[in-house]
Amino acid sequence: MYTPVPWPDISLATWLKQHLPDGGQVGYDPWLHTVDQIEQAKGALSGSGITLVQCDNLVDRIWADQPAPPMRPVRAHLMEFAGETAADKCARLASGLRDAGHQSAVITLPDSIMWLLNIRGTDIARNPVAHGFAILHDDGRVDLFIAPQKLGGLDGHLDASVTARDPADFLTHLGTLDGPVRIDPANVPQKVADALGDAATCGDDPCALPKARKNSAEIEGAAQAHLRDGAAMVNLLAWLDAQPPGTVNETDVVTRLEAYRCQDNALQDISFETISGTGPNGAIMHYRVSQDTDARLENGHLLVLDSGGQYLDGTTDITRTIPIGTPGRDECLAYTRVLQGLIAISRLRWPVGLAGRDIEAIGRVPLWLAGQDFNHGLGHGVGAYLSVHEGPQRLSRVSHVPLEPGMILSNEPGYYREGAFGIRLENLIVVQGAPLLAGGDDERTMLDWRTLTFVPFDRRLIVLDMLSGPERDWLNAYHAKVAQRIGPRVGKAEKLWLDGVTAPL
Repeated sequence: MYTPVPWPDISLATWLKQHLPDGGQVGYDPWLHTVDQIEQAKGALSGSGITLVQCDNLVDRIWADQPAPPMRPVRAHLMEFAGETAADKCARLASGLRDAGHQSAVITLPDSIMWLLNIRGTDIARNPVAHGFAILHDDGRVDLFIAPQKLGGLDGHLDASVTARDPADFLTHLGTLDGPVRIDPANVPQKVADALGDAATCGDDPCALPKARKNSAEIEGAAQAHLRDGAAMVNLLAWLDAQPPGTVNETDVVTRLEAYRCQDNALQDISFETISGTGPNGAIMHYRVSQDTDARLENGHLLVLDSGGQYLDGTTDITRTIPIGTPGRDECLAYTRVLQGLIAISRLRWPVGLAGRDIEAIGRVPLWLAGQDFNHGLGHGVGAYLSVHEGPQRLSRVSHVPLEPGMILSNEPGYYREGAFGIRLENLIVVQGAPLLAGGDDERTMLDWRTLTFVPFDRRLIVLDMLSGPERDWLNAYHAKVAQRIGPRVGKAEKLWLDGVTAPL
């Protein structure tokens, strides 16, 4: 799934200064804006005469058919997938609070709460999370503010150190806390900071980095989920290859791929709305097929297919670009450059301590040398049966977070020619310690990647003369692994197709 660039290009404060007279007042709901957002807006509006004023949500006053909050029960995330008990997580993070001199931390991100307590929910489509708030204390206790109807099916899963409380009491309870109480200004609502007053102190969400550093059970779960997901993708690609140009629509591809994924009993949902864009639609990075835009896959088109699944043991996210009929020369050249960028990142070794901003350009070099580029990040973090977009790790020029073993990220360079075609290729990769090399520096610790995704790249779009020897070797080795690991998971006809498309170049 592509990593979006910051949008819109104009900031909120700049827009307000352009459209409001001096002395204008702007109302905002303090539940819907973070501490950072309000602080930045106030700073940018300084001297303009424009002031921000807290108010009730005005949309709620006129939203007559607003649905009731979701109340489906949460469920336990089993130890075989989590790899660490909730009690151990709470104790580990509480030690960090004590070291920082913090009495407690307010946790507002749903995926952080789900990870910390080894539970999962269904309140948000495509994301296995439930709404709620939590307070982690420096002795490992947790106050969980969540609707009691959601906890009925846990059957004692929550540890005795977790106290379930009514969400209606959340703000009142914040006022009883002794400081310092850690809040993450990047994601905590302004309303929470107001309720804490002087007791609040800024810091990172205590779950963010520990959640990003996947343990061995989470990594192995992700690997297994990707093998089953890879089989679903191969089934789809083999089917699509047999369809004559002009006989299939974008939505046909989406429906069939989701049907293949649903054959796996571990599938709980797709991980985001499938992107299936052909021809000019593939050049729209935010494209979502609808009844109005559903296009037929015509001869000469490229199809950008970006999709994923939420499995009990892992979250997947994969993109492949497929030619329909006979592709054009420009399409093949651009595809090969994008593939070279993906291979460059996949082969990379780097010293410990580097962040995404330090290495993401390597995936762009083949395009840059041709005067081309793409306007999204090279990669985003991915959760362990959690959010398909997970921080704080990213392969992005704005990411300062050092990459660490266990972090799962996407590797997804692309190229988009407006009104003509789009290309994106994506594998998920996990950071791991790199072995020593003969002649290397023994004292220099290095990292590299383990690839999780195993689905073939379309050789019909590859200009072989553009590949270097090492690039060709990597691709042949990758395809050999795809054939070995996915072949036994598909039918006889699909395996025959797979053997053909993964044969050595």
